Amino acid sequence: MARYALHKNPDETYQVILPAGLGVVEYKFTRGSWQTVEVDEKNQPIANRKADLAGTKEIHHRVLAWDDQSGAVAVLRPHTATPQVHTLAVAFAMPQLGRQRRVLLYLPTDYAKQPARRYPVLYLHDGQNVFDEATSFGGEWGVDETLDKLRQTGQDATGSIVVAIDNGNEFRSDEYIPWPSTALKDQPHQGGQGGAYVDFLAQTLKPYVDAHYRTRPDAAHTGVAGSSLGGLISVYAALKYPKVFGAVGVFSPAFWVCNDSLRAFAKTHPAAPTARFYFVCGPKESETMLPLMKQWRDELRAEGVPVANLSLHAPADGEHREWFWRREFLAAYRFLFGPAANAKASTNKR
Repeated sequence: MARYALHKNPDETYQVILPAGLGVVEYKFTRGSWQTVEVDEKNQPIANRKADLAGTKEIHHRVLAWDDQSGAVAVLRPHTATPQVHTLAVAFAMPQLGRQRRVLLYLPTDYAKQPARRYPVLYLHDGQNVFDEATSFGGEWGVDETLDKLRQTGQDATGSIVVAIDNGNEFRSDEYIPWPSTALKDQPHQGGQGGAYVDFLAQTLKPYVDAHYRTRPDAAHTGVAGSSLGGLISVYAALKYPKVFGAVGVFSPAFWVCNDSLRAFAKTHPAAPTARFYFVCGPKESETMLPLMKQWRDELRAEGVPVANLSLHAPADGEHREWFWRREFLAAYRFLFGPAANAKASTNKR
């Protein structure tokens, strides 16, 4: 973003002057895109930098390396998506937002061989990170490899379709936050388009997928999941469309950006009592993340979601990084779409 671009000094250093009153912030340095983000000396992803700007006048950093470079030679990361991943559309129309977006599709390994079978569907945000190391920022989740292995080893009796929607780069905060956030008041993208983004998922993308692929379109077999702001918007989606999204994966949720507004929304838009929520974060990711995650688990339980439908985990080594969410995806998937979830869905239909 131009507003936060660093400017070169005569001594070959770079600096940016930030507005007052920002408080605690998380950030990374890039050369203009996630493909050029900073990495460590071994060319490995690093966690978000954190700083409390309330009482700090100057902060100094040293960038050791860039993700697209090794020495002076640019290194292109290999594509790692399995053959089960397809491009649904390079520029899928988002009429609710007046934009277009790349959408990827994972089909189970036996999809073509089982013409009578229908499959659950999981919608994932930050599609660049879901399947492919080459397009990811900070690493990929490896969802395709995980689901392929489950089917190959007989651990997933049903299989699932996965729809991954790329984030909108500079519009990510806008689209993943339902209301303008006072916590982001000094930033150019403060949220407020999350409602339109979720409308796109429920009113445009899901009907298209259901019409063109053999899905199980009921809420019990339709999930939505994401990390950080993606976790926040997934909870909002389940509240706004309880008859659409019945399985919710909430990874390291950024509730802090608009928690009061989301709680108020939940009072008039309660989650379906049949919905399943899987919460996970690292206890040291931030001071507020785990407490707010527990608060949401407890509020959903108080509003009528059964204890058996709420799962919360806080592994001690958890970090706000893709490797952590990749590791935790398997447990989340099993809870949301495994045998217990399918047995419950069958019972609810009787």
